[in-house]
Amino acid sequence: MTEKTFLVGKLRLQATDGLILLALALFSVLAIVFLARVENWWMLVAKNIGVTFLYLSFAYFSQRASRKLLRFLLRVAAVTLAYAYLFGAVDKLQLILHGQWLDEYVLDAEQYVFGLQPTLWLQHFTTPALTEWLMFSYVIYLPMYPLLCGIIYYLRGELPMEEYFFTLGFTNILCDIGFILFPVAGPISTIGHLYTVPLDGYVFTYLGEIMRSHLHYIGGTIPSPHAAAATIMWIMAYRYHRPSFYIITPIVLSLYVSTFYCRYHYLTDAIVGVAVAFLALKLAPMAVKAWDWLVERTQGKISFAAKRSE
Repeated sequence: MTEKTFLVGKLRLQATDGLILLALALFSVLAIVFLARVENWWMLVAKNIGVTFLYLSFAYFSQRASRKLLRFLLRVAAVTLAYAYLFGAVDKLQLILHGQWLDEYVLDAEQYVFGLQPTLWLQHFTTPALTEWLMFSYVIYLPMYPLLCGIIYYLRGELPMEEYFFTLGFTNILCDIGFILFPVAGPISTIGHLYTVPLDGYVFTYLGEIMRSHLHYIGGTIPSPHAAAATIMWIMAYRYHRPSFYIITPIVLSLYVSTFYCRYHYLTDAIVGVAVAFLALKLAPMAVKAWDWLVERTQGKISFAAKRSE
């Protein structure tokens, strides 16, 4: 991961910051360009601007924090909440290109390949115990996100943590763009009436249903952000802390299944999500090199201009 930062006054912007700000700008531009297809487009743009200033404030105070723990907490909060916001912000942009959901193509493809609908077929194996375990795998993803970050930060340092953040963010943003390029409403919205076996479970099933009703929206389906981000976490754990890798391996593998067993996604969504994670791993170093080039070009010009003014 790069150590190069872009100086804006007393604020040092890192590659992860640049990625987040670029995504906020991109979503704002799309809202303006396709304003006729974006409900309350001006509100989305206003929120993006507000989140930008809030994020920069968090970044500023994180860099000024004297205690390591406080600096870490502010950084994790800023980046994690920014990625969560971007996931929600893309909701209104999903239909700007196609104007309709494309679930029929996914359903037809899975029917052709498997001769059935996998998410419906899994009803033959649905039990409260299995549902609870898979819902646990799906829900535990949320605390696993910052927890692994903390392990990497305290054992390996700031640069590995930033690599973790940047690669996760790059993956999430690729998924967000995927929602626009190929908008899919998801199984509950499209074939929900065909499910005959309820997802009965216990504590984590209850939490999973809360996530479905309060944190999710129609769409946000392909690629599966859960499958994509979990893959990045898994690989980063292998790279920086092998004990964590072995601990989360059964959880990540179960999470892949949970995405379509628990009816959040189609099987295709999970497969594409994993593929996007590996694509992000390949492209992220190139994106970091582009950041380095940008910093060198712009900061060099600024420094040269400052010297001339003296």
